[in-house]
Amino acid sequence: MGTPALTPAPARAEGSPLESAKFGLSVERLTVGQDGPLPEVREVREAVLASAADVVIVRYPAECVDWFARLSFEDRTPLFAGSLMYWRLPAGRGRRPGPADGYRTGELRDPAAASALVAEIFADYGNHYAANPLFDRMSALEGYREWAAATAAEGRCLGLWGPGSPGAGAELLGLATVDDGDRTEILLAGVVPAAQGRGLYTHLLGAVEERALGRGSAEVVISTQEHNTRVQRAWTRYGFQPSHAVVTVHAVRNRLMCTEDRRRSAGRED
Repeated sequence: MGTPALTPAPARAEGSPLESAKFGLSVERLTVGQDGPLPEVREVREAVLASAADVVIVRYPAECVDWFARLSFEDRTPLFAGSLMYWRLPAGRGRRPGPADGYRTGELRDPAAASALVAEIFADYGNHYAANPLFDRMSALEGYREWAAATAAEGRCLGLWGPGSPGAGAELLGLATVDDGDRTEILLAGVVPAAQGRGLYTHLLGAVEERALGRGSAEVVISTQEHNTRVQRAWTRYGFQPSHAVVTVHAVRNRLMCTEDRRRSAGRED
């Protein structure tokens, strides 16, 4: 007797209170094809049409190359917001660096320090929010800062310190925030611009992998926007392999995209 085929879960947009509060608009998210069978594009379209939110952030596998053209909505404007590239590493297979004189990694439990680091590291990062003219760039960065601060408070943040005695002059140069589980996901990771180009980022990856092994995680995963090729080259050198890609689309109410000011800027006074 054959194994019964899995039935895709119904496509349904879910509220995102944090993003709604941050941008002053009602925001929902709809992600399909990540942890189970993929629904038909028709179901995804119907789920977006059924949503009352101002913006629905839709994510689907990048191999569905025809979906964007088929996700047409009578009352919404679809904005292509790039693709997320996912990479994976079986825990214990990374090319961890040797000790670096004067540098150390460890748990970072200071929410304010984590927030300040993220503000410096990700100030110019082009995330998917940048594709939406309704989303303020600084508000998006503030969301990253709050995210990092929360992980530090919860003991899910690792720091990289430069030369100096711990707690007495050692400069905090980088961080990596993580989500623990059967696999360890790196959420935000980076080194301040002034310390880049020295190979220090690899030490953060090594600290995350060591944490993953200590907690029994089978693998480490990480993602970034497709344009961020520099960090993807670093992941390759460390031993990560590309896993899959996910497209992001913002489905925005037409009335929000066609305000009087926007009509003027586009030369459409009618």
